[in-house]
Order: sequence, then structure tokens, then C-alpha cells
Amino acid sequence: MGTQGLDEFAGWVEGLMRARGYDIDSPRGGGKSRIADEAGVHRAAVTRLLQRQSMPDLETMRRIAPLLGVSVRDMLIRSGRVTPDELPLAADLLPPGDWQPTMEDFARWLGVPDERMSVFVKVVNQFLEPGEEETEPRTVGEPRTAGEPRRAAQD
Repeated sequence: MGTQGLDEFAGWVEGLMRARGYDIDSPRGGGKSRIADEAGVHRAAVTRLLQRQSMPDLETMRRIAPLLGVSVRDMLIRSGRVTPDELPLAADLLPPGDWQPTMEDFARWLGVPDERMSVFVKVVNQFLEPGEEETEPRTVGEPRTAGEPRRAAQD
């Protein structure tokens, strides 16, 4: 990143610091030390950024971002380290609101191999679709299926 990018980023961070009440302008204001202490970073990292000497590393950005009320994503994008396309928002990755996943989609998400896909779908659908009435009585002791009522004892 060039000096213009560093200057723009540092200016943006300065504005955020001032907006959050950190006195970074007066020599004895304590704002630089306070933000470094609250973020758990070295004061030198804050000073180097504000003096436009160097860009903070990822860990420093990760720790400072919440104090400034911004996301790490925004900080990384503003710093020029990544683009919005390289770090999309989760909402950008979601399917349209009217999309309904199929059983095959669920199987893929669970890692079901293609050769077992039809078996997976058939078994899962048995649990989701109401079953047909039994035509043959079960033998005594045979387990009931889920939701099946108890039968009266036969003589």
C-alpha cells in the first residue's frame, strides 16, 4: 500500500478514535496509551499508524476494530489488504429468500456420497412424509414406528 493509502486509512482511524472519545491530539491526552491498553496492543503500533509510518498488522486490527465500533472486515477493506469481493458478507453468500433446499442439497451439505444419495433421500423422506396404513399386522413385540398409536391387545 502506498503512502496515500496509509494516509487515508490513518485518517479514517483517527476519526473513529476521536468519535469514541480518545484524546489522540494533545501530547498528554493519553488517548494513544488508553486505546493501546484497552485493545491489548503495543502503544508503538498505535503511534506508528497515527504518524503514518506503518500499517497495523492483522492482530492489531483485530483488537482495535471493536473498540472503534467497526468490524474487522471493514478495517481490512479500508486498509487495502483485501477487497470486498475477497471477504464477502455472510448475507452475500446466502441463497435467495424464496429458495427451498432439497433433500439432495442436505445430503451434499452432510457429505453423503453420490452413490448413496438416493438411499439417503428415501430414508429421510420416510421420516418426513406421513406413512400409509399398514396392511399386515405386526408380530407381537415388533417395535412401532414413530408416532404410531398403541394397539389394543389381540385375543
